[in-house]
Amino acid sequence: MNPTVHLIDDDTDFREGLAWLLDSRGLPTRSWTGGDAFLQALRSGEVPNDCCVVLLDIRMEPLSGLATFEQLKALPWPWPVLFLTGHGDVSMAVAAVKNGAWDFLEKPFQNNLLVDKVEAARQAAVTLHTESQDRLRFQQALAALSAREREVLTELLAGHYNKNIADHLGITQRTVEFHRANIFEKLQVQSAVELAHRMGRLGSSSGGGGG
Repeated sequence: MNPTVHLIDDDTDFREGLAWLLDSRGLPTRSWTGGDAFLQALRSGEVPNDCCVVLLDIRMEPLSGLATFEQLKALPWPWPVLFLTGHGDVSMAVAAVKNGAWDFLEKPFQNNLLVDKVEAARQAAVTLHTESQDRLRFQQALAALSAREREVLTELLAGHYNKNIADHLGITQRTVEFHRANIFEKLQVQSAVELAHRMGRLGSSSGGGGG
């Protein structure tokens, strides 16, 4: 996976220089003249909401970087957003990071520092994508459990032993063991401890998000 870096800046010279720098380091880029253009492309499907990174100037017209970021969050947008900011905008950039942006870079910046931060953001995007796919597969497996398997699962997560589960559900221990084995196979876990861990990490439909 090779996430694209979307460069959003209304300064043509700066944007083209940034694209040249990142392209020369082997990082794929796509440039946008402003946040409104990027958002329009995203909403129309011209830009798929795939694993990527956004490098966003904080001072732009007519839509500022902060306003663009707020609209991305409302979509919702899960991928890392890095702000490019001048000296007078640092406090705004810090506030944006506290509000979910991934990081910020203060202009003028050192090229290697910029590349390192962008590459770190790309790796974070890949990790986010991988975790999202794991969560989707786990939730699909959960949805495929039978009604009885879901009952046994609830008992297992409550820490009950097979004998107690059998008593609670009015079935034999052998039947509990059968359902338990099916649950473990479908959810690809080896133990009740691993099951509880994966349920806590992947069982919720929420849990994506950038930052």
